[in-house]
This record gives sequence, C-alpha cells and structure tokens, in this order.
Amino acid sequence: MPREDAPRYGPPDALRSPRYAGVKTFARCPLVESPVDVDVAVLGIPFDTATTNRPGARFGPEAIRSASIALRPYNPAQDAQVFGRLSVADLGDVSVTPGNAERTVSQIAEQLEPIVRTGARTLCLGGDHLVVLGELRAHAAVHGPLGLVLLDAHADVWDVYVGERYYHGSPFRRALEEGLLDPGRSLLAGMRGSLYGPEDVGMPTDLGFAVISCDELVALDYEEYGARVRERVGDGPLFLSFDIDVLDPAFAPGTGTPEVGGLTTREALGYLRALRGLRFSGYDVVEVSQPYDGPGQPTAVAAANVAFELLTLDVLTG
Repeated sequence: MPREDAPRYGPPDALRSPRYAGVKTFARCPLVESPVDVDVAVLGIPFDTATTNRPGARFGPEAIRSASIALRPYNPAQDAQVFGRLSVADLGDVSVTPGNAERTVSQIAEQLEPIVRTGARTLCLGGDHLVVLGELRAHAAVHGPLGLVLLDAHADVWDVYVGERYYHGSPFRRALEEGLLDPGRSLLAGMRGSLYGPEDVGMPTDLGFAVISCDELVALDYEEYGARVRERVGDGPLFLSFDIDVLDPAFAPGTGTPEVGGLTTREALGYLRALRGLRFSGYDVVEVSQPYDGPGQPTAVAAANVAFELLTLDVLTG
C-alpha cells in the first residue's frame, strides 16, 4: 500500500537530470535487488521462444524501458500522483532458459513468488504471453485462484500446437488446468482475427471465461466496460494482463501476431482507466517485439504508457 511518508524508490527529478540520461531502467526508477520497501516491482521477462509466428519479444523489456524514460510523475487524466506516491523499483530481468518454455515458466514462478509474498505488486514486461503462466503460479501460490482481466487480440486458451502444450497461445488453458484462475471471475476482451475453425469461437466460454469480442468492446463506452468487469470479477484476488496486440497494428506494429481491426492507443488507455478502484495483485504488458516496431518505436511507447496506467490503477486503490 502507498505510505503517507515519502516512498523509498522512484525516478530522479527530471528538472535536475535530463530524462534521457543514465542507465535505462523502467521510468528511470532505481535498479534494486530486494523488494523491501517496494510497492510495485517492475521486472523484465526477456523470453520469446514460445512464439508461433514472429519472434523478437525477448527484446520487449529493453524496448519498453527505453521508451519509458519519457514518463512524468503525474497522471492528469486520472488526477493521480504516481511517482512520489508509489515506491516503484526496477528489479531487473527474470532468469529464463531460451528454447525451454516449460522450464522458463517454472523459473519465473520461483523468482516472483518471494516478491509477491512481501506484499509488493509485480509489473512484468514481456516477453511472449506464455510468461504469464509463471506469473500466475507465483500469485496464486500466495493469494489463491485469481480472477483475470485480459485485454488481448487472442484468448490464448488453445491446447496443443505442433505437439507443444506450452506456447504463447495456451497460457490461460494451462493456468485453468493448474487451478490458478477462477474463470467465473475472469473477463477476456479484444478478441478478433482469423481462427483455425468455428469451434475456436466458443472455446473460451466453454472453459468458463466471459468474452467480449473486439467489435463488441468498441461499441461499449469506457464506463460500460468498467461496469462489465466489476460485475464479473466481484471480490477476490485479481490479475491484469495486457497483450500489446490488442492494439491495431497501425498503432502497434511491433508484435508477434498482429491482427487488424484492433483498438487505438487512445481507446486502450480509456478502457484501462475505467478499471480504477479495482485492486490487482499483479500486472503485465507482453508481446512487444522491438525488431518489428516502426520509426519512433510506437509499440514500445504505447507499452510504456500502458504500464504507467497500470501503476496509476495501483495508486487509485489507495
């Protein structure tokens, strides 16, 4: 919880030190090893060998950190002081094993669980979307089964792909099988794009999840979406996962599986802001593939600002 006294960690004063100076940590927050006195721990998960299309998300944490240097402490859209209210530190990158998805998921869980047990919330920068399975294991070990709020072009509940059970299209099915998620308290939104067959359309709801397609989502105003989420998730521990491919590739070309007809950056921020007051134990922003990003890094810039909105949500639970 935010403390009434000054938080221990935060970025340096940008009026005294240029934002482009120094080692590139998230939002220029200090790089520390211990989560003590940390409200939100930012961690990179540079893993992408569970992708089924374009690789490069292993460079996502680096790209998001680089773009995040432009973030300032105050969020005027939410009238919220973020840095200066929250103690936010960058705890570096989680150790992963390139080429071994199942082992990497275990490594993520083992490294995150002690952080979660301190009471710190985690904000992870991916990495392909399989990394969320390790995050959910860590949070469920502490809090029990979680409700999930997902913004994504894909529901990621497929089963086996070319003989593999652990890939970025299957994390929420695996999480459900492991008892990490409560599907009755979960809402997946933004789904669109081609599928393997008609049975894929109903797959998430067959598993117990509520789904809002992208076409349905953009027909809702922000507050209507927020109300749908609150009605669904009720009370209990929550996790928020944001896949950058929920944005249209016109706004976020740097991702592994782009799908046309997605959200604008403005719309995505609006839907996130509508979640104010909900208390999440953890957050992530995944699937930023820096090699496919455009001039000016619009995908990384969008991801950094999404992460800032997630920190803002954390402030607003106070």
